[in-house]
Amino acid sequence: MILKIENLHVNYGAINAIKGINLNVKEGTIVTLIGANGAGKTTILRTISAILKPASGLIEFEGKDITKLSPDKIVEMGISQCPEGRMIFANLTVQENLEMGAFTRKDRHNLKDDLEFIYKLFPRLKERLKQPGGTLSGGEQQMLTISRAIMAKPKLMLLDEPSLGIAPILVKAIFEKIVALNKATGITMLLVEQNANYALSVSDYGYVLETGKIILEGDAKSLASNPEVRKAYLGE
Repeated sequence: MILKIENLHVNYGAINAIKGINLNVKEGTIVTLIGANGAGKTTILRTISAILKPASGLIEFEGKDITKLSPDKIVEMGISQCPEGRMIFANLTVQENLEMGAFTRKDRHNLKDDLEFIYKLFPRLKERLKQPGGTLSGGEQQMLTISRAIMAKPKLMLLDEPSLGIAPILVKAIFEKIVALNKATGITMLLVEQNANYALSVSDYGYVLETGKIILEGDAKSLASNPEVRKAYLGE
C-alpha cells in the first residue's frame, strides 16, 4: 500500500469531523471518496497533506509514518494536492504557476521534460503560457492545477472536486486526462468528487463516506452497481 490510514480522528473545535476511519490506497491505482457535502471528504485530503492535524490515528506513506510532518515535507515525500476551487496564482502567468509547482524539487534540470509532457497532456496550456492564470476559463484553470501538481513530481496525487465549476462539456475531458495521466506515469490518485458517476467510472476502488465515517467500500464497479449507492449518490 502506498497510503495507509488507521483509526483517523480529525476535529474542528468540538466537532468530531472524521470518526476513526481506516483507508488503504494501492500503488498505481485511482481510488475515489464519494459522499454528500459535509461528509468529511475534503477534510481527509487536507489531513493527509498536513494542512489539518489529526486528533489521533496514523497516516503512513510508503511505509513511513507521516502523521506529524509539515506540509512542505509531505510535498517533498511525493504527495501533491489539487485543491477544491483550484487555488491557482491568478496574477502569475501559466508558466509561472507551473514553475511554482516545482519549488521543492532538487532536479531542476529535468523540468523541461515534465513541461513537455504537460504540453502534450494539455495542449491548451502551451497556447496560454504567457497569460495570467486568472484569465483562464474554469476548465483551463483545472488543467493548470493538475499540471502544477505534476510539476512537484508526485507519487500520490490528491484531487479535490476536479469537476467543480467546470462547463459540463469539459468534465468528461478532465476525467479522461486524469485517467491518461495515471496510465502514462503510474501516479497513484486519491479522488474526491461530487460527480459520483464519473468518479466511479474512472476508479479502481471506492469508499463511501457519511458524516465522518466510511459506511461502504469496494471495487468501483461493484459500488457503481450497488442499489444503495445508486439511490443516494447516482440519482437513481
